[in-house]
Amino acid sequence: MSVTPESPSQPIGLSRRTMLQRAAVAGLVATPAAGLLAACADSGSDDEPGTSNTGTVSATNPLGIPEDQPVNVVIFNGGYGDKYATDVHEPLFKKAFPKATVKHESSQAISTLIQPLIAGGNPPEFVNNSGEKMMDFGALVADGQLQDLTPLLDAPSVDDPAKKVRDTLMPGTIEAGSFNGKPYVLYYVSTVYGIWYSGKLFADKGWKPATTWSEFTALCEEIKKAGIAPYAYAGANAAYYQWNIILTSAAKIGGADILKNIDNLEDGAWKADAVKQAAEAWAEIGAKYNLQGAEGLKHTDVQLKQNQYQLAMYPSGDWLENEQKKDTPADFKYQLLTTPSITTSDKLKSTALRAAAGEGYIVLAKSKNPKGGLEYMRQMLSKAGGKGFTETVKAPTVVQGSTDGLTFTPGIQSSQDALKAAGQEVFNLYFDGWYKDLDKEARTATNELMFGRIKADAFVERIQKKADEIKKDSSVTKFKR
Repeated sequence: MSVTPESPSQPIGLSRRTMLQRAAVAGLVATPAAGLLAACADSGSDDEPGTSNTGTVSATNPLGIPEDQPVNVVIFNGGYGDKYATDVHEPLFKKAFPKATVKHESSQAISTLIQPLIAGGNPPEFVNNSGEKMMDFGALVADGQLQDLTPLLDAPSVDDPAKKVRDTLMPGTIEAGSFNGKPYVLYYVSTVYGIWYSGKLFADKGWKPATTWSEFTALCEEIKKAGIAPYAYAGANAAYYQWNIILTSAAKIGGADILKNIDNLEDGAWKADAVKQAAEAWAEIGAKYNLQGAEGLKHTDVQLKQNQYQLAMYPSGDWLENEQKKDTPADFKYQLLTTPSITTSDKLKSTALRAAAGEGYIVLAKSKNPKGGLEYMRQMLSKAGGKGFTETVKAPTVVQGSTDGLTFTPGIQSSQDALKAAGQEVFNLYFDGWYKDLDKEARTATNELMFGRIKADAFVERIQKKADEIKKDSSVTKFKR
């Protein structure tokens, strides 16, 4: 997915919006980011941010990084944890550049930690920008905060110097992280989305995964009669999981262009019949089969209820199995159900699904050692980096060949089987990474819909209104695919 600016002749600059964001951020400098702020300031160099010294270019140092300067690494400590960084990627970097120091920090509130550092002129080099409190990728690009990844992608790969890094990645990886034709974000994890259930519970109860809507609602009835909540997501912080399911159903009903139109802020995109139909169908599930009290729960609370067999089906990406490994019974057997067909005339098959390169990683352009951040990313994109990540968190990466010979857990094997069954009917969407305010509005409206406070008409109307506001706001940089 390559994107082009709405007005190609107009460069992305410092808009009024980003100036206001900077001003707001500046007031947060004295927040809990102080530990990393000190670490970033103590870089071992007097260079200003973004003016990293250049090392000697060689076969082992193709990016010409300063080999004795530190690299500050910040990892989102969420579904994948941070062990893959401390035990795999950071050691790989240190082995390649033994004189360098890696300064590691993890957080569950990335924006709270990083934005004060950006405002203070001391950003870290490398950030895993993810989670509920992630930074707005689109705003970072518009403000010139992100390093163009082209030098990395054109550099020789770690495993085969005859191959560029870009040629070792799964198709679509670079496009997924591109803004206005330039790659700024590395989406590293191959992610499949759907509805998750326990293979053991379904086998014990004799329940079969549904492929049609009538089968799905009948299944929900059976589950409800058994005294188990059929379906839920976490309303407190994970409404994204559910709007993803609604839009997946919309894409199946009306075709993948439904999502493309939403991404491109096309007039009336959210009010398309397919989106409304999907919203109506899922609102019925919310009204009849939702876990009581789910709106006030966080994702881990709802996921724990599923592990305790109080909940049957839960929407998420295939990071779920790893995130819940400490609480999951040994014989639970996570399995993926693709969203069932809602109508008999859906344009896509029931096997169609959303899959993407997910989990965004960035290098901050105004850090003291951005080349070091790019090299850290190059080490991540080696086969050893990809394999080590998968062995640690049980999720495949976008590095081709890095999963060869590995045995997957039941959940990941299930998602890979579903991806294979989908064939060419695999789609993705991007508005949530481009327009954070639109994502926020979609989450809020989804809770209103699924917990019975509005109907489908009001749901699509509300989100369309926000999309229209963003489209008309000249201070917001627009992206297209």
